[in-house]
Amino acid sequence: MPVEPPPTRWRFDEATGPRADPEDDLVAMGADLAPGTVLAAYRHGLFPMPLGSARDPMGWWSPVRRGVLPLGGLVVSRSLRRSCRDFEVRVDTAFEEVVDACADPRRPHGWIDDQIRSAYVELHRLGWAHSVETWRDGRLQGGLYGLAIGGLFAGESMFHRATDASKVALVGLVELLCDEHADRRLVDVQWVTPHLESLGVRETSRADYLAGLSRLLDVPLPQAFA
Repeated sequence: MPVEPPPTRWRFDEATGPRADPEDDLVAMGADLAPGTVLAAYRHGLFPMPLGSARDPMGWWSPVRRGVLPLGGLVVSRSLRRSCRDFEVRVDTAFEEVVDACADPRRPHGWIDDQIRSAYVELHRLGWAHSVETWRDGRLQGGLYGLAIGGLFAGESMFHRATDASKVALVGLVELLCDEHADRRLVDVQWVTPHLESLGVRETSRADYLAGLSRLLDVPLPQAFA
């Protein structure tokens, strides 16, 4: 089971309250990236993402329109189903390599810096952060990573080195989450992109996401992440 870290000294309960800008995804700045802080943020519907320079305070985000994937909503095309046969799906065998691949500075719109990397590596060590990987011929070809908290899998980033490798990782993740509590689980992908929308990701309002969050957190962890 994951190890609960010391509690944070920062408060996130007001960040998405009545004073939050209803049109701004950025709801707070500052704090730190200690494990207890990051977990508290996710439990209140926020996640960290740098604002730019390392000298800037950390940004904490809660999208006005949140991208979510109910497990039953995953769209697996015929070609993707064929691709699933071409890869081996593994869990937590190359977490740091997955994060590093997602952080590749050659990728557009990169945001994973050293402080984010260190924070999630520590959360992985404590049993909260996980990677789902796709392998072929003994080589890592794609994957994703995120946090598993109760019935919530908060996806952070994904990458691929071969066609469909990241999509197969998402299919693998959903399969891992499909247990007797599957109808109470959710994959959070932060924002909708055309790529994710084609896989069944849809938008929900910040208010609706936050309203259902406490019920998600009460669901037992899936066996793969427990």
